[in-house]
Amino acid sequence: MKNVLLLVLALGILVSVPAPAHAQQPELATYRETAHVLVDKVLQNETSAFVTLSTVSNLEMRVPTTVDDAIHNAQNVTAVSITNSPQCVFASTAFYVNGKAITPGQSCVVITILDQSLIDTHNFSYIENRSQAIGDSMIGKINSAFGISAQPFQVYVRPLPPHEVTATPGPSRAPDANASINVVYTFPYSKTSYLFDTLSSILLPDQIRGGGGFFDAAKQMATYNDSTTTFEILPQFNNTSLYQLQVARFYPLQNGSMTIKPLDLFGVSQLNRSSYFNVGFFPLNSLVEVSAVSHDTLAVTSHGGGLLPTEERNGQKVPTDLTQAGWIFDPDFGKQIFSVYLFGKTTSVDDNSLWLTLSPSSQPPANNTSAGSPTTASPDYSVYIIIGIVIAGGGAIYLFTRRR
Repeated sequence: MKNVLLLVLALGILVSVPAPAHAQQPELATYRETAHVLVDKVLQNETSAFVTLSTVSNLEMRVPTTVDDAIHNAQNVTAVSITNSPQCVFASTAFYVNGKAITPGQSCVVITILDQSLIDTHNFSYIENRSQAIGDSMIGKINSAFGISAQPFQVYVRPLPPHEVTATPGPSRAPDANASINVVYTFPYSKTSYLFDTLSSILLPDQIRGGGGFFDAAKQMATYNDSTTTFEILPQFNNTSLYQLQVARFYPLQNGSMTIKPLDLFGVSQLNRSSYFNVGFFPLNSLVEVSAVSHDTLAVTSHGGGLLPTEERNGQKVPTDLTQAGWIFDPDFGKQIFSVYLFGKTTSVDDNSLWLTLSPSSQPPANNTSAGSPTTASPDYSVYIIIGIVIAGGGAIYLFTRRR
């Protein structure tokens, strides 16, 4: 899944939220834990549940500098993923350069390249050779770092125009603008529990693995046979990288009104914050998010827990008191819904607070679920955007060094 993050004005919130005298000031850390539920009635027609651990610090996810340097030095590489997802090769939406089909029971390393000048050659043999060479320059380091034995499998380009997907390549067949090139390597399939344990043991220091929180929820999710796990390295500016370790599960959609209980989807009865954050007040580093996209209008018609007081800033609701626990709905009505639950000063949440009901509706809820100033315009969230806080690292705290 393409990782597109909408930048929330996190640092602006932290700076501008007033705090009573002697109150602990809110801070922002590089390590984040996010639990997300996406109700997708537009593209995949399913409900997805994700628990994601992320950071820009290679102290908090111990990616060897040899791997990071290889990715940053490679031309136009936008992501490197290790995954056991069955969809690591997208047969229905990609052109396979050499026509292979993936062998069942395989895991993948996927190296994603965004190079429009290469795409514009329309020469798939040339695209394959150039892209394979880029992937081959780093796969040995990836194999060594993560104890895997991924071998070259396939180069594919996606997306192509839908009516052209199965046609034979030719001069008139050009991929869409901004298509990505994916160099795929495969290695023997690993159960999610095994792959997650292997990756987390390599990546995460004891301070995070032993801190519980969303890590424990991800570990529990990984025990289910229908779960998948993915580790992704996303090169950023200034030679930094965003690292993400994620466990996911997928469910069929319900028709009509649906009550979403995230904890049921994650397979836990309670969600705790990591004790890694106990050294300060980090209200935006543990988030539960529920979003929905639909061809029809939806409304949040009921929910557990309280509502946070908010104000509108740049067309977006932001909390005015980060010490409180509760929901923000922005918007709570329309074809795109976004909800976020903040823990405030609390350290855990259970099913009594963490649920909401989405219902088909032609008008906003009679009892508006907003708190504080009403919004005058809903943000234009794009389909499949995962809402999050992008941490560049400059204004955030590396807790690993603080806790030593």
